[in-house]
Amino acid sequence: MTTQLLFIGTTELVLIAGIALLLFGGKKLPEMMRGMGRGISEFKKGAKEVTEPFEDAKKDIDEVIKE
Repeated sequence: MTTQLLFIGTTELVLIAGIALLLFGGKKLPEMMRGMGRGISEFKKGAKEVTEPFEDAKKDIDEVIKE
């Protein structure tokens, strides 16, 4: 069974993790992943703030059309 995360298989994922561990070390890697996680979280939050008004407007238009 393979993990399909952006078309990357399990073997490739393990290889990338091993290379990252060798390059950055065991102490620095968790800090970097935490930072990436926070960055992704902020990106998702910003994207939601941008799309929310459009979704609300769409709902309003759908309600008007149904009436």
